[in-house]
Amino acid sequence: MPADQAELSSDQVLRRDIPWETYMTTKLISGTGLQLLRRYDKKPENTKAQLLDDDGPSYIRVFVSILRDIFKEDTVEYVLALIDEMLSANPKRAILFHDKSLSDEDIYDPFLRLLVKGTWFMQEKSSKILSLIVSARPKSYETAVANGVSNSKKEITTTNDLFKGLVEWLCTQLKNPSHPSCGIPTAVTCLATLLKESAVRSLFVQGDGVKLLIPLISPASTQQSIQLLYETCLCVWLLSYYEPAIEYLATSRSLPRLIEVVKGSTKEKVVRVVVLTLRNLLHKGAFGAQMVDLGLPQIIQNLKSRAWSDEDLLDTLNQLEEGLKDNIKKLSSFDKYKQEVLLGHLDWSPMHKDPIFWRENITSFEEHDFQILRVLITILDTSSDPRTLAVACYDLSQFIQCHPAGRVIVNDLKAKDRVMKMMNHENAEVTKNALLCIQRLFLGAKYASFLQA
Repeated sequence: MPADQAELSSDQVLRRDIPWETYMTTKLISGTGLQLLRRYDKKPENTKAQLLDDDGPSYIRVFVSILRDIFKEDTVEYVLALIDEMLSANPKRAILFHDKSLSDEDIYDPFLRLLVKGTWFMQEKSSKILSLIVSARPKSYETAVANGVSNSKKEITTTNDLFKGLVEWLCTQLKNPSHPSCGIPTAVTCLATLLKESAVRSLFVQGDGVKLLIPLISPASTQQSIQLLYETCLCVWLLSYYEPAIEYLATSRSLPRLIEVVKGSTKEKVVRVVVLTLRNLLHKGAFGAQMVDLGLPQIIQNLKSRAWSDEDLLDTLNQLEEGLKDNIKKLSSFDKYKQEVLLGHLDWSPMHKDPIFWRENITSFEEHDFQILRVLITILDTSSDPRTLAVACYDLSQFIQCHPAGRVIVNDLKAKDRVMKMMNHENAEVTKNALLCIQRLFLGAKYASFLQA
């Protein structure tokens, strides 16, 4: 891509003089089209606004027909800049594209074509314009197109066709941007608008788009990067209403990243959208347990102590805090224990020494071929934290004591040698609990308890 093309701005493009008369001579635009363009082009903003108020759909028809029939880059870019200028001044003008008088026009196709074949300027403007106009469509338009009701004899691009083309382009930009610094921010801005649509969420998940967003969730400092972070988090918030997307979020590192952002961000809009996302995810799958393990309750406390201008943010923080408290209560059982073991950081939380916990949950250790027991044994090889090692030894001894076949199972899983090594550990807490485990392994629960006493 040439450097001048890559950095082209709307202001530069709108300084061009386009030979509209020549296009009329060659019949690429009509006489009516030429009159409309003469009235509109190079005029002050208030004049343009009045013309659009008086006869907006006629201008849209001229703009769309030029994009459809004329292929000269300078002219195509110029018309895209005019449309972008018109929508930036008043986004509600997007509804003009859906006027009944335009039902014979394929309003989406010229923009969709430019996404694939155009310069970066054309791609960027087309994606932005398409996102705005498709979001502004009335429901009656949707039904009419779906039923094939149109004044046109030619096939009209449906909203679903548009969504497919747009999502494909957006995922490509996230993977392999057409512009080194603008490709990804442009795609994320469009997604922040389009992911309100359930069809777009579905296509985006099918296109493996969720995993492309996750790396963009990271603390930001510059104004530009803060805006990208905000729009990325806005996309994740919109996806948090869609179950298949939640499954993707659950298997990625999205939660630690979101919590890292909310912990360090001073930008209120970023904090708000992340907190709303966390509230949506709280009761989904294992998210609640992970939030507790990642220290979110304490982070919420810190956030509540800051001065926010948005009262709704404080309400949402309170709701999230209450939800986390409920989660902690529910997780004082095997789910919470499992989370702790799988994270590989063990501490003397009450359940480890609670006889009721072991009595009620001992058969849960059999799940997935004794997965949790195997992880406990692996921790003895991999962890260097004395507290974790001590608790792991203690929990193995509890399993031996409480499970009818505890000694046999722990021996079969080859835990004995690993626990024996722990008896030579420099930390007294580790050696004490390793000794208890070995006693129960060799002597059985009854005699080991007698020796402990």
